[in-house]
Amino acid sequence: MPVVNSAGRLVLAAAVGAGLLVGGCAEPPRPPAAAVRPPAPAAGPPRPAPAQVPGLGPATRSRIPSGSSQAVVVTGDGPDSPQSTVVLYERDPAAGWRAVSQSWPAHNALRGWSAHHRAGDLRSPIGVYTLSDAGGRLPDPGTRMPYDQTEYFNMPGTGFLGEPLEGSFDYVVAIDYNRVPGNTPLDKRRPLGDDAGGGVWIHVDHGGPTKACVSMDEEDLRQLLVALDPARAPVIVMGDAGTLGR
Repeated sequence: MPVVNSAGRLVLAAAVGAGLLVGGCAEPPRPPAAAVRPPAPAAGPPRPAPAQVPGLGPATRSRIPSGSSQAVVVTGDGPDSPQSTVVLYERDPAAGWRAVSQSWPAHNALRGWSAHHRAGDLRSPIGVYTLSDAGGRLPDPGTRMPYDQTEYFNMPGTGFLGEPLEGSFDYVVAIDYNRVPGNTPLDKRRPLGDDAGGGVWIHVDHGGPTKACVSMDEEDLRQLLVALDPARAPVIVMGDAGTLGR
């Protein structure tokens, strides 16, 4: 039997150590390979923000109900001007607001606009109001709004410039300022009281300023009536350009 002494153990250890060095196993172990992650996809162009109605500032935009996707925007030339323009906008859930009409010329009240309209002040009320009801002396032009046709929509006399008022109420859209929605525009109930005024409509233009209403060319108003859709919860946004821009 072989005799292993202490010297032999030293010789064997040296031989094993030499073999490890020759075989290369004495290299420090490599760390585990890091997990390979696929490259991140290249970022595409940023999606544009939904379009806003031109000319409306944040305060005015915030007053448009979130459920409304149709807005009649009446922009006055100035706080004391009876001249204005009307544009119909519709909101797409992804793209935002877009004009769906041309810019229609219009009149508003003789003395312009007021944020605190009172009966007889000859100013149109500034604000955002729902549009719920329509009517007129002439037959329904094909609107989806509730429409009340009656001969009581008549307006004799003359306007501020001496122009005849006859035919001004052939078509009307009631603006829900100080009125009870869901009723004929002829309904005279005034929730805010008589002193706050009422009977504020979009009606046929007679060629001059109004007392408080907005007036449009008859054919333009016909187009608006046909376009208005109660399912879109339409509103009117009205006031002078400076105020609407806030």
